[in-house]
Formats: sequence, structure tokens, C-alpha cells
Amino acid sequence: MNKEMTAYLEIFEKNKEWVARMKATDAQFFEKLSEGQNPELLYIGCSDSRVTAEDFMGLNPGEVFVHRNIGNVISNTDLNVMSVINYAVAHLNVKHIVVCGHYHCGGVKAAMQPQDMGIINPWLRNIRDVYRIHKDELNAISDGDKRYNRLVELNVEEQCFNVIKTAVVQRFYLKSGYPLVHGWIFDMKTGELIDLKLDFPKILKEVQEIYNLEADE
Repeated sequence: MNKEMTAYLEIFEKNKEWVARMKATDAQFFEKLSEGQNPELLYIGCSDSRVTAEDFMGLNPGEVFVHRNIGNVISNTDLNVMSVINYAVAHLNVKHIVVCGHYHCGGVKAAMQPQDMGIINPWLRNIRDVYRIHKDELNAISDGDKRYNRLVELNVEEQCFNVIKTAVVQRFYLKSGYPLVHGWIFDMKTGELIDLKLDFPKILKEVQEIYNLEADE
């Protein structure tokens, strides 16, 4: 058997070990897990294999609703992410929505390269648009790594704007004061989570000047 197949089959052995550990901690763990979910937080992050949401937040299964894609992009034409946001807010009643990017993001790096990436071009254009909006600030950064990291941060901020533009987020926030939208960065070199400390009420006010979907008729 080749090593690739061996590595694949090892997953099932590791699953058995994980089940045993969970049951040793709580004999009713899986019974409770099967009863349903009530997460407080929706996490929208990058698909990067090095960034696992529950692990670096120290959370357990059932505590966070997760959506991941290349470059943690929120596009209004992506029915996948729009459906996730709608379900999390309107049906799970999450109290917080986090958009989490990470330094050394391959998607952001690809968006900075002047080359044809094939079918991924339309997706990367969302991040390239962020560069276009902030090109004066970014082009003024002479250090390539710092410019790269700054685009990671600016992309998170822009995707938070895109979350706030959605009708379901505006409607439920105005009705109940939730969900709040946050922007985070995960630094893989240190393992640290960085809160960008976005001013959600201020951003919502800015967004509503143009994207107000809850205006009185």
C-alpha cells in the first residue's frame, strides 16, 4: 500500500482515538452533540489547511458555525456564503459574526500577482478590488511583506463591510442589537488572534447611507 493511501486510512484510526478521548471526558458527549446546535458565533475564514477555527479559538464542536473559502471573501453573488449568513442569523440567532483572515494567505498573495490564475480569476478579483480601493496606502508601503500583511487586514475590513451590507444582518441588528460583526487576523507565526477592533455601529451607519435595506417606506 502506498503512503498516500496509508495516510488516508489513518484518518479513520485517528477518528476512533478522538471518539475515545471525547467519551472519556464526557460519556454523553455525542448524545448531546446529536441533539442540535446553538452556536453564538458565525466564523467566516480562509480555506487554508493551516488555519482551523475551533482549535485556535479553543472551542468545541457545536460552539461555532463555520464557513470557509479562499481568502475569506464575502461576495453578494456567492449563494453559498449568503445562505450561510442568512441561516446563521435568522435561524441560529448567532450573536457575533467574525470574518477572520490570516497573514501569509495564499489567496491574498495570488491576488497581488499580475498573472492569469484561470478559473480562480473572478474570485481573486474581489481581493484585487480591495487593493484598487486602497492602492495609495498600499503602494506607499515599500516593504513587500508589510504591504502583503496590510492587504490581508484591509481585505478583512472590506469583507466585514460586505457582511453588514446584507439585509438579514441589518434587520436583525436593528431589531435585537445582534449580530455584531468583527474582523480578526490569525498570525500563524505566533498563534495569536488579533482583533482589528472595528467600530461596528460606525461602519453600519456608513453602510446605511447607501446600502440601507431597512429604511422606512
